[in-house]
Amino acid sequence: MTLTLRSSISFIIQKETKFLKTFDDVSATVTFAKIKPSFRLKAKSSMQVEHTLNSEGTINEKWEKLHAPSIVHSNHDNSKRVPVFVMLPLDTVTMGGNLNKPRAMSASLMALKSAGVEGVMVDVWWGLVEKDGPLKYNWEAYAELVQMVQMHGLKLQVVMSFHQCGGNVGDSCSVPLPPWVMEEISKNPDIVYTDRSGRRNPEYISLGCDSVPVLRGRTPIQVYADYMRSFRDRFRDYLGTVISEIQVGMGPCGELRYPSYPESNGTWRFPGIGEFQCYDKYMKASLAAAAEAIGKKEWGGGGPHDSGQYNQFPEDTGFFRKDGTWNSEYGQFFMGWYSGKLLEHGERILLSAKEIFQSSGVKLSGKIAGIHWHYKSRSHAAELTAGYYNTRHNDGYLPIAKMFANHDVVFNFTCMEMKDREQPDHANCSPEGLVHQVKTATRTARIELAGENALERYDAGGYAQVLSTSMSDSGSGLAAFTYLRMNKKLFEGDNWRHLVDFVRNMSEGGRGQRLPDSDSRGSDIYVGHIKKTKEHKQEAGTVLV
Repeated sequence: MTLTLRSSISFIIQKETKFLKTFDDVSATVTFAKIKPSFRLKAKSSMQVEHTLNSEGTINEKWEKLHAPSIVHSNHDNSKRVPVFVMLPLDTVTMGGNLNKPRAMSASLMALKSAGVEGVMVDVWWGLVEKDGPLKYNWEAYAELVQMVQMHGLKLQVVMSFHQCGGNVGDSCSVPLPPWVMEEISKNPDIVYTDRSGRRNPEYISLGCDSVPVLRGRTPIQVYADYMRSFRDRFRDYLGTVISEIQVGMGPCGELRYPSYPESNGTWRFPGIGEFQCYDKYMKASLAAAAEAIGKKEWGGGGPHDSGQYNQFPEDTGFFRKDGTWNSEYGQFFMGWYSGKLLEHGERILLSAKEIFQSSGVKLSGKIAGIHWHYKSRSHAAELTAGYYNTRHNDGYLPIAKMFANHDVVFNFTCMEMKDREQPDHANCSPEGLVHQVKTATRTARIELAGENALERYDAGGYAQVLSTSMSDSGSGLAAFTYLRMNKKLFEGDNWRHLVDFVRNMSEGGRGQRLPDSDSRGSDIYVGHIKKTKEHKQEAGTVLV
């Protein structure tokens, strides 16, 4: 199957085709090659999670009670529609501040609209918009995109991306923090996260200095608020209509977490436990004050000395091992402080966002990372270093969900496409158990849960797992799903067919409907939309060549 819209520019790939002089040169048909009938997505009525075995080979009933999903036999609300969004490329706006390949983008949006997609998501990079200096904003490329999205009848989810792009899973380009911010970092390296060995991470400003005027007289929270306020003023006429959601970035990759597992320069590799990021002077001062406040001054000198290194396993360390100090009085103090600081950071940013966007008609959302490796261990080491105080004995996601609920923020979560059996045994993974726990937390907090896939997936199995997750489990289905990510491969052969089927299934409540035979045996399904667009003299682009 090939999906083609002829144009002057080839989307995603580097080499551009030669320019067409007029819109009349654009093909007015889109055809599918004859292929076998589309697959039927099958979604299970309940999630299945393997029992966790302890070192003696017996089922650990405590783990199963706290974290393992039970079999639920409920009547799913099949009429509930789950809108699907698609993430745009990370380099949708270039370092020069221009919309990247606008004709190709327009054609791709056209195809997505015809497939039934609700809208798209885009990162609005701090490093691009405010790069010319403090309070000097350039929104023009994003304004062009918003107008293009509106023209195609789509919605737009906007990510306030206060982090750098580059150095993490899936990062295909580099967008550092604004140059003037990097200058301040060079003068005062403690304003970025630091690990025990002194390694600085410029992905995101340390939450330790949230309330300190380290950015040319403004605090980081003030800088983020000014940025969001400028965005609101520039796009006021589109908020609540074209722009339906603002996802508020609160950490690396836009997620509320510490940068505990950085991939840059080979620092971390899956499934390493990561490292605590609490060694800049601001975090150290906060820890010292917290320890002194409870009469344990000796606990305030730094993070755990026996928590290991990025690529170790829990049992290699004194802190995270089965009966380690994570569960001691000291461990509980430290993790309470470390996770509490993260919650306070999220609270500060969301308070600003709520005040700025109230009455605008947009939803606010926050993103939480799906750290599923070592989930079956007692300490949940990888989650702890990221700031999620989630262990065999403590629920780390309910406090986050309750904090989000206080500000009417949608809880956006990743790894919705993953199955336990697909993960390597040695990594002690349970993405299904983790998703179930998060669904329970959001249901308890009475907030909406939205989802994303953590890694690129084009296969029917990945889509079927998302369908299973999206189905209501005692009222905890998905409010929306955002697919990662639009690129050349998405429009190829069966990949496109799977996406179209998936979008249709999600729109019908996950009932596993297949596309009509006419769609599988060659049709001009998009012709009407293209002709209508042609009448409006819209420029078009190549989706796949």
